[in-house]
Amino acid sequence: MSTPPSRPSYAAVLRVPHARRTFAAALVGRLSYGTVSLALMLSLTRATGSYAVAGTVMALFGATGVFLSPYRAALVDRHGPRRALLPMALLYAALLCALAAACLRPGVPAAVLGATAALAGACTPPLGPTMRAVWAELLPDRDLLQRAYSLDGVAEELLFVSGPLLVGVVVGVAPPAVGIVLSALLVVVGTLAFVTSPAAGALRPAGRKKDGAPTAGRGGTGQGRALLQPVVVAAGVGVSVSAVDLLAVAFAGQRGLGNGTAAWVLAALSAGSAVGGLLNGAVTWSSSARARLPFLAAGLGVCLAAAGLAPGVGTLALALAGAGLFVAPALTTAYLIADESAAPGFRTRVGAWCNTAVNAGMSAGAAAVGLLVERLPLPVCFALSGAVAVAAALVPGWRGVRGEVPAAGDAGARSCAEAGPSRG
Repeated sequence: MSTPPSRPSYAAVLRVPHARRTFAAALVGRLSYGTVSLALMLSLTRATGSYAVAGTVMALFGATGVFLSPYRAALVDRHGPRRALLPMALLYAALLCALAAACLRPGVPAAVLGATAALAGACTPPLGPTMRAVWAELLPDRDLLQRAYSLDGVAEELLFVSGPLLVGVVVGVAPPAVGIVLSALLVVVGTLAFVTSPAAGALRPAGRKKDGAPTAGRGGTGQGRALLQPVVVAAGVGVSVSAVDLLAVAFAGQRGLGNGTAAWVLAALSAGSAVGGLLNGAVTWSSSARARLPFLAAGLGVCLAAAGLAPGVGTLALALAGAGLFVAPALTTAYLIADESAAPGFRTRVGAWCNTAVNAGMSAGAAAVGLLVERLPLPVCFALSGAVAVAAALVPGWRGVRGEVPAAGDAGARSCAEAGPSRG
């Protein structure tokens, strides 16, 4: 598209024509994913009076959102953002409003709530992967693209901090179901502004070049091998980071401290991730992304293992802040590698595979640590959570041939990211 400015900086990224408008619109829509989980959980527990039912409904909502993400991204690649994203957003918002109405009516069967939540999750528009595809289209310069991805990751981290705070304000003056409606409104407004931006319109559907001619073929074993490293590392980071949530609560509980203490400890992890993301984007690296990725994953794992040896809350917070320095850079680098492996017209679904891996890893990590934390000492649990990231760092990186991309949604699609209300 446009020629990027000569100096690779965050300001230069935002000076690219249409970048600010498109990015702001995407963030408005993605804020919905930061608000919907808490609003939905509060609404379900109030409506059903059962944590078990609420948890099951939330699991269905998250599962369809996460595991169908590559298929929704494939629709964006095939038909373009304007034809694919807006219908998804409208249907998703309508189903959220139906859920909100159901939560306000006592006696709605749990099966109805679960089915509606599963359908809503299945329709979640992949705004995160699509925005990263837009960045790749806007910024052919790799240094600028690295900064754009880092900026995107830090902004997403802030959305998942500010979203629950916004819901907290809403439930102070209205029923939690209003928070669900707010989430629906955010995603519709943000998606509409996003798809009407010139930058989003520059993403061409797969199978067509900018001049309208057909593009080359797709698929291939080499492409799957090229995506293996970033996808496995993204999953490993998801497992490790999600394990920390429960481990921090258990750490505080063993010492007779309140949940507020755990919140501050987890805030240190998020703050470290934000700082690490900004630093990673500001550095002009001499090594390739594939060479850096194993070191970033291993650094996260070692810091998490060391955190288990912390004698007190202060040292634990410092150790987790150090671990956080590797989180956003690892995910940003994984997305860069995925983009390097993707042919134009297939970028959304390739990014969605990484996004799905992160969110699936987070679900698996939360489930696994819940089983382990009551059976093993906390230092061992921290070490195991770090070992997952270190193991992911051992996956070798292969270079693929740009243009061979797995077609999610095709029959027999080869394996290997806004996945539902999760990150991405």
